Amino acid sequence: MKMRIEKDSMGELDVPENALYGAQTQRAINNFSISGEPLPEAFIRSLILIKAAAARANQTLECITPDMSKAIQNACDELLNADDLMQHFPVDVFQTGSGTSSNMNANEVIATLSSRYYGSVVNPNDHVNYGQSSNDVIPSAIHISATLELTGHLLPALEHLKDTIVEKGTALAGYTKTGRTHLMDAMPVRLDQTFHAWAAQLQDNIDNLTYLESKTTQLAQGGTAVGTGINAHPEFAVLFAKELSDLTKVTFTKGQNFFALIGSQDTAVALSGQLKAVAVTYMKIANDLRWMNSGPLAGLGEISLHALQPGSSIMPGKVNPVIPEATAMVAAQVIGNDAAITIGGQSGNFELNVMLPMIAKNLLNSIKLLANSGQLLADNAIATLTVNEDKLNEALHRNPILVTALNPIIGYAKAADIAKRAYKESRPVVDVAEEETDLGREELLALLDPAKLTHGGI
Repeated sequence: MKMRIEKDSMGELDVPENALYGAQTQRAINNFSISGEPLPEAFIRSLILIKAAAARANQTLECITPDMSKAIQNACDELLNADDLMQHFPVDVFQTGSGTSSNMNANEVIATLSSRYYGSVVNPNDHVNYGQSSNDVIPSAIHISATLELTGHLLPALEHLKDTIVEKGTALAGYTKTGRTHLMDAMPVRLDQTFHAWAAQLQDNIDNLTYLESKTTQLAQGGTAVGTGINAHPEFAVLFAKELSDLTKVTFTKGQNFFALIGSQDTAVALSGQLKAVAVTYMKIANDLRWMNSGPLAGLGEISLHALQPGSSIMPGKVNPVIPEATAMVAAQVIGNDAAITIGGQSGNFELNVMLPMIAKNLLNSIKLLANSGQLLADNAIATLTVNEDKLNEALHRNPILVTALNPIIGYAKAADIAKRAYKESRPVVDVAEEETDLGREELLALLDPAKLTHGGI
């Protein structure tokens, strides 16, 4: 590989001849050979958006010339539209805790391209990074990327999953099944009640994420090194937020307290906690589907999930609930990501949190996984499942717990005796109740009608 000599404040070193980045990026590449994984593309795109918005704000504030601002903006546009964007951003996730290496990576790449548009040298520190610090850029990029991924991917995926569940549940309202508590037979429920309960869980998650989005749109940008705003124009923060909002079509605002936004990652921790709640909801739905689909002969067999692929390399004809299983693994990963982010959030030492890249990576990973798996769960599991009505009815009418409906008439103790006998003799509860009470069969059939019992009441 042909190399060129680049220089920074620490001296000279070799950089690949065709690389757009410079010395500070190369030092990071040399220093952090850890995971081989760069920060997510969504985060890098947010860094580039920050540089474009900063250039526009700094032009208005007469901190850089219009021609230089235009050159920086052109460079940012070129990168945002490039098919090979990520080849220019190779810095490992596990780097300096402030994310300075990634900030300088962006500054150097944009400076190289800007210089071509400008016709003269555009400096990565003095021009591209003007009025900024890694300490406010990286926290802002975390908030911006999380916001854009929420609005662009996760929230739409959750809405789609919820709507699919509601539509499917409504279509299945005529089916009544045995309810279960402790995995044991309980009073009957309708399938629409089961499905609409999942939808309600998802709606709560959507509401909570939407609230947290009002926090992620508040930015640290303008606080610079320690929160005081040193070397940034006094009007920069407000104008930056305006320019970024114009670029993204999402309303961002100046943070209420720069010191809090730079010294902590409480909003990211809170968002991750809510993503964990989404994961728990996914796990609930996935496991309910797996149980209902279990069998087909020795399990519950109440529904059949659409067969997507062979389920075994040795057992012919076996088909597994692969989408719920994948969803459950996503949930486990998101819960793990949250643990890492929680520890990261504890690393706000005085005026700076020093686990920012790891927090960014895990937060965006959780959002991506939940968005993608939610879409698959909706389209390849919920929408395509079918109901095995015979299997539902087989268990439903033999369920001795139906005797619960007779409690107000014959009392708990007598009802318990009937249930125990029905269990012991493997007989429908209506037959035993007819023998053990003075109630007529027609009255008992009406009282023990499973579909009627799903409506509650006395």
